[in-house]
Amino acid sequence: FEKDETPIEVHSPDFDDDIIPVEYLFRDFNDMPKLEQIALRQCKGKVLDVGCGAGSHALFLQNNQKLETYALDNSPGAIEIARKRGVLNTKEKDFFSLNDGKFDTILMLMNGSGIIGKLENLKEFFRHSKSILNEGGRIILDSTDLIYLFEDEIDDTEKYYGEFEFSLSYKDLKSDCFNWLYIDPELLTQHAKANSFKCNIIETGENYDYLAVLEVKSS
Repeated sequence: FEKDETPIEVHSPDFDDDIIPVEYLFRDFNDMPKLEQIALRQCKGKVLDVGCGAGSHALFLQNNQKLETYALDNSPGAIEIARKRGVLNTKEKDFFSLNDGKFDTILMLMNGSGIIGKLENLKEFFRHSKSILNEGGRIILDSTDLIYLFEDEIDDTEKYYGEFEFSLSYKDLKSDCFNWLYIDPELLTQHAKANSFKCNIIETGENYDYLAVLEVKSS
């Protein structure tokens, strides 16, 4: 399998353009941030890797942890690369439309809360997650509290400071714009509780990032 070294460009009306180096998408376990390593060690049973990208997390779970792992992404290109790298089970689909099978772990990494899109989608996110989790299952996700970017500039009448819009470009290809949610741990905990989940923040990073484990409250 040969990697194309052309970087992916990230565009947003709120930030200057940025790039995602190709090698970052193809890193192995030893090159992953501590939060990702901890998250992978927390996975159990049948795992759904949401927003799998090039499949690095799925490959570790499949090959090293020997877990039944399904890599999910709505990008045909990402799924093609994951397959070529050796991911055995892939699903080219949007998370919210997934309805075939149940899982013990839903894994959402690399600011995985982003896939939720907006705060208003949280209720549907928890409802849908519950519908595809086995009893005793869990969601493992990371996110970042971006409050540090704004200092005293936040106006209560504005949208939540963690809601953003992005698009990606690669060579001559450009994606449609999509919503992305960074959520602070306190707000995630509140919404989890309101939707019958318990939220445990099990690790915090050096850059306002954190790792959460969400489990359905037993009735």
